[in-house]
Amino acid sequence: MFNTPEVCILPVAGLSTRNLPATKVIHKGFLTLHGVPIIQYAINACREVGVKEIVFVYSDEIGKDLFERYFSESSILEEHLKTHNKPDLLKILHDIVPENMKFSFARQDEPKGNGHAILMAKEIVGKRDFFVMWPDDVYLTLHGQGILAQLAQVYHETGGMVENVIEFPREEMVRYGALVGAVQAGRVIKAQGLVEKPSLENVPSNYASMGPYILPNVIMDILPEVQKGTNGEINLTDAMELAAQRGVPLYGVLCDAVRFDCGTRLELEKSNIKYSLMTDESLRAYTRQLLDHITL
Repeated sequence: MFNTPEVCILPVAGLSTRNLPATKVIHKGFLTLHGVPIIQYAINACREVGVKEIVFVYSDEIGKDLFERYFSESSILEEHLKTHNKPDLLKILHDIVPENMKFSFARQDEPKGNGHAILMAKEIVGKRDFFVMWPDDVYLTLHGQGILAQLAQVYHETGGMVENVIEFPREEMVRYGALVGAVQAGRVIKAQGLVEKPSLENVPSNYASMGPYILPNVIMDILPEVQKGTNGEINLTDAMELAAQRGVPLYGVLCDAVRFDCGTRLELEKSNIKYSLMTDESLRAYTRQLLDHITL
């Protein structure tokens, strides 16, 4: 039996150019999905599985300051909500920061890839196993356990490397890391390794490595050995492949969750539409009304 990790790395470095112009002045983590900052979904997922420490890997002091301010108390705002008798809004304010959760920061000075970003958190993580989440990929379940809880359920039994995977048509697999030697048993897929963005003729499976991940601490020792990939960056998937070659078990999980891609301005707009239509009957009715009467 393996214990759920209590630390999660959230890479939030980068200039967020795909979300301009809004990201000229704010970090993309504070753009909203259904009225909630994207970063809050990651924090809520960590809360569900008992994560005690979040490590933000940032690139500039302005971004760091935004995260520090958002996850700090706001006595003026809290007093205002109390004075004006707004308990619902006060609860939202209190729910931003889970109890007993620590926020730490590690700087990535150069954009050398997502694997390099993870490595920047090595000193803070220490000897612990850890979660990794890409904050601009939001996964939600309308019923049942969240995505980290689903991964943790498998990790309890298997240890090793456990990650969320999604099945895509073969022609789309050239955009993702793909599981190699995949053998499926229910929702769990045992794999021999990973290949990053294979050519179409060399796609080894339809299972794409998407994250989030639960990773053993040995990954931190392997990352410095990883060579730059075809994209010129140090990729986390290449470190996981090297770990698999050295005998660390690798499991993909077809998690029961809906993915909301918030990585670009267009995809974020699509995700907001999808989320609203899935969860809000009044908005569904309004959308139907618009479609019946709008003239393009």
